Amino acid sequence: MKNRIVTCLAFLAVFFIASCKESTTFSISGKLDNAGSIKKIYLLAADSNQVSIIDSTTLGANNEFQFKHSAPYANLYKLRIGGNIYDIVAKNGDAITFKTDVANLNHDYEISGSETSEKIKEFNKISNLYGGKNSKLSDEYTAKSAALGKESDSLLKIYMPQFQKNIADYSAEVLKFVDQNKKSLAGFYAATSLDQYKYEQQLVAYADDIKDDFKDNPAVQTFLKQMAAAKPISVGHKAPDFTIASIDGKQVKLSDYKGKYVMLDFWASWCGPCRQENPNVVKQYKMYKDKGFNILGISLDTEKKDWQQAVNADGLSWAHVSDLQRFEGPTERLYRIEAIPSNFILDPQGVIVAKNVTGADLEEFLKKTFK
Repeated sequence: MKNRIVTCLAFLAVFFIASCKESTTFSISGKLDNAGSIKKIYLLAADSNQVSIIDSTTLGANNEFQFKHSAPYANLYKLRIGGNIYDIVAKNGDAITFKTDVANLNHDYEISGSETSEKIKEFNKISNLYGGKNSKLSDEYTAKSAALGKESDSLLKIYMPQFQKNIADYSAEVLKFVDQNKKSLAGFYAATSLDQYKYEQQLVAYADDIKDDFKDNPAVQTFLKQMAAAKPISVGHKAPDFTIASIDGKQVKLSDYKGKYVMLDFWASWCGPCRQENPNVVKQYKMYKDKGFNILGISLDTEKKDWQQAVNADGLSWAHVSDLQRFEGPTERLYRIEAIPSNFILDPQGVIVAKNVTGADLEEFLKKTFK
C-alpha cells in the first residue's frame, strides 16, 4: 500500500512538473509538402511598432520543423517560409500544428491547436480575396498604361473607382468580422488593417468594447490609448471650442458659428493635396453657402504672405484663421492634426457629424445634408 501511494505521488509530481513546464512555452509543429529548396524556417513576433525575427530552425529530413518559445502574453506571430508569411496567434500552453504545400499558389495552409489562429486564417481569406482583386486591377492598369506609353487620366477614371469600391467592400467585410470576433485577438488584428481616419468612429466604438480585455498585450493597449485620445474629436462628439486670429487680425471663436453648419478646413499654401482639393471645396461652397453651409479655413502656414497669396490664388472666399505654427499651433494640437488636408463638419449644435471628407465624398455628404 505504501509503495502504491509513493508511486502515485511520484506520478503526480512528474505530471505537475510537466504541466508547469508546458505552460511556460508554446510549441509549433509544422510540416511542408513540396518544400523544394527551402532549408530554413523563421519565427517572427509582432509588437506595436515592428515585426522582428525571434527564432529560426532548419527543416528536418521529413520536411518537418518545430518551434518552442515563450510568450509573455497572447500575441501575433508569423512563420516565414520561403517568400511566404503565415499568421499565428499563440500564448503559453498552446500546442499548434501547421501544414502547408509550398507549391500551392493560393498559399493555403492547415492549422490547429489555437482557436485565434484559426480565426486569423478566416480574416486572411478576406484580405487575400480583395488584395488579389486590386492586384489584378493594378496589373491591368499598368499593362494598358505601358501600351499607351504614358499614364492616362481616362484610364484612371476607369480603374480608380474600381479600386475604391474594392477597398470599401473589403472594409465592410472587415467590420463585420471584427463585430463577430470582439473577444478574440483576431478581431483586433483585423481592426488595425482599417483606415484609421476613415473608420475612426467605428474604431473608437470598438475600443470601448474591448477596453477591459487583452490588458497584457502592448499593441492593444497602445491602440486603446490612441482611440481614447481621438474620441473627444470623433464623429458624434461636440467639437471643442477655440479662439484664433483671422487673416485680418481679428479674434474668431468657434462658438461664433453656433446654430450653423460649419466645416473646419485645415490646410496650408505649401500642401499640394490641399491645393488640389481647393477647387472642389470652392465648388461645394458656392452650391451650398446659401443653404447654410459655412467654412472656416485654418491654415498651417507660418508666413502670412504665403497664406494670403494662396487664399487669393485659389479663390477661397470664406473666413480664414491661423495660429501660424504649422502642426504645433494650439488649435492643431487640440484637434490632433497630424496630416493635411483634414476637415471636421459640425452641425448647428456643434457636434462633429463628419471628418476628413473630400472629393466626391464631400459632395455626397453635402447633397444629403442640404437636400
